[in-house]
Amino acid sequence: MKPRTLAVVLAVLALWVTAACGSSANRSPSTQPRGDANAQAPEERENDTGTSKDMNDTTVDQISTFALDVDTASYDYARRVIGEGRLPERDRVRPEEFVNSFRQDYREPEDDGFSVQLDGARMPGNGTALLRVGLRTRQAQSRERRPANLTFVVDVSGSMGEPGRLDLVREALHRLIGQLGPGDKISIVAFSDQAQVVLSMTPATERQELDAAVERLAVQASTNLEAGLTTGYQEAAKAFRPVATNRVILLSDGLANNGDTSWQGILDRVEEYAGKQITLLCVGVGRDYGDQLMEQLADNGDGAAVYVSSVDDARKVFVEQLAATLDLRARDAKAQVVFNPATVESYNLIGYENRRIAAEDFRDDSKDGGEVGPGHTVTALYEVRLRQGASGQLATATVRWQDPDTRAPGEVSGSIGRADLVSSPWEKSSPRFQVDVVAAAFAEYLRTGRPVAGVETEELAGHAGRLAASTEDPAVSELATLITRALSLG
Repeated sequence: MKPRTLAVVLAVLALWVTAACGSSANRSPSTQPRGDANAQAPEERENDTGTSKDMNDTTVDQISTFALDVDTASYDYARRVIGEGRLPERDRVRPEEFVNSFRQDYREPEDDGFSVQLDGARMPGNGTALLRVGLRTRQAQSRERRPANLTFVVDVSGSMGEPGRLDLVREALHRLIGQLGPGDKISIVAFSDQAQVVLSMTPATERQELDAAVERLAVQASTNLEAGLTTGYQEAAKAFRPVATNRVILLSDGLANNGDTSWQGILDRVEEYAGKQITLLCVGVGRDYGDQLMEQLADNGDGAAVYVSSVDDARKVFVEQLAATLDLRARDAKAQVVFNPATVESYNLIGYENRRIAAEDFRDDSKDGGEVGPGHTVTALYEVRLRQGASGQLATATVRWQDPDTRAPGEVSGSIGRADLVSSPWEKSSPRFQVDVVAAAFAEYLRTGRPVAGVETEELAGHAGRLAASTEDPAVSELATLITRALSLG
């Protein structure tokens, strides 16, 4: 029997056992009688318009597995281009990065693992519901984090000479240097057609020397990204400290045009060093931006991708979120959601297309997952079609990760039942749940033009405006403005 087939059979068996023995927050979903097919509640009548075309039938596949992702570059890039009066390219829109750009309301775990929270709302009139799986790690202050060895790999090619590129990189580096502690060290590599070590690993206490090195960065020729990353990783490896966070930080527009420009060649080198516990942070800049390459570099380099277009963005990444940017709570983190086929007819994970993995790889710790820092939240939204008249457990979500130092695995789970769904996403659910729905629906509009679970695109700006007032969150106010502008451009 194939591993995936065996995993599905075992999951179905677990569901039937749970049905006989009762349920708890950490058990697999229980099955319930399907009920009379004619006893459909008015709010659950089938309406194929306004629901996803890519639903997974739970009688065939009730297990959804994906690597965690804390990237936000897709949303930050969309903010910039919509502000300039154009829509982002469809293939650059990743809904999970839109949703994960916003503050969440999940409880903080007491230990160094994750908290798991599931909630959801029925969508009146079409038999679907939106289910949110929320994960969070414990926050840490900058003074509590482990020391860091940071190797900056800075793109100084000709394209970086445009306003808002290399000057923004310099500003970001100066801000970060000002936040580092006495246990931190920095090296700087610049690359254009070739790579050059501007500064070998230097203690952060030597601030004058570090700032002077940043000011020496100047625009040169073409972009040999391969040479820059190779040299950067070599410098990081030479200064590797087992007790520290060892990270390469790439600052670039991601437009490679010299050296090995094939993605696979560069990705293979990045993956090799990631196996040596040197993680990667990709910081994208520029109006013309190699989004897909930077995302794939981050995924292969056990890291994350962000995009900065202003000094405020740089301050957010390198000052406000410094601990989460530099430190780690979990390596190779994955999530698995098991749906109960007795209560859920079909489901669709919104986004995460590039992060989905096979069900049998969930507990295979040799398989790559996502890296998550302290205070990070990760949100996954599912569109689900409910069984008519059925009650009981809907789904169980489990997150698995490895300790950053010992590689010891950890797991924690949470469940949600049909009775836990509120009757409307706009009246009964938490404001943060509603923001997530709006952000995901906005992303789906930008990349597919299709609504999510019947959420009308024309209503999104109104919902965002109302939520901006209730949350008093400037980020939600900006979202309302972006939606209004995008609809006018479309």
